[in-house]
Amino acid sequence: MKRLAVYCGSATPEDGRYMELAGEVGGALARRGIGVVYGGGRLGLMGAVARGALDAGGEVIGVIPEALANSEVANHDCTELHTVSGMHERKKLFTDLSDGFVTIPGGVGTMDELWEAMSWAQLGYHSNPVGLLNAFGFYDDLIAFNAKMAEVGFVRPAHQGILIADTKIGGLLDRMAAYEPHTPIFAMKADDL
Repeated sequence: MKRLAVYCGSATPEDGRYMELAGEVGGALARRGIGVVYGGGRLGLMGAVARGALDAGGEVIGVIPEALANSEVANHDCTELHTVSGMHERKKLFTDLSDGFVTIPGGVGTMDELWEAMSWAQLGYHSNPVGLLNAFGFYDDLIAFNAKMAEVGFVRPAHQGILIADTKIGGLLDRMAAYEPHTPIFAMKADDL
């Protein structure tokens, strides 16, 4: 894994643990020689991830939509900063530039990015690991919901291992590095679906 897309919130929660965690994630990736591809913002957890990686000597590639870049939230300290027309182009570039995806705490936009990475993995648009950092139990309910979808039959057995969750960034990165790609829907026969 040379680069990972990091999905996270642009907000700054009152609980300082989240900002600290984001900085630790950026630093941990840089120390492993893994570049960060992220939303290109300088605020909230996004900015903390970038600062953590840059402070540790890492590569940081930001991908930000024009509307956000024009509102002066773009992080011009990035190694590279790509300005794109909108969110669809942004997420495609995340996928094109990355060897996997790490989701840390965030809101609606973060969930959109996570579910798209999982959906695209299921279909076969990419075969990269999709990691979820469940720090402070933030994603306990989401992990349970994903298990419920599998239990009911909405997530095929072949795809139940796509989401890789861990409570610590080191463990998560180790598990992502060991990820064995699954059989995507595009490669399945009708009887398998």
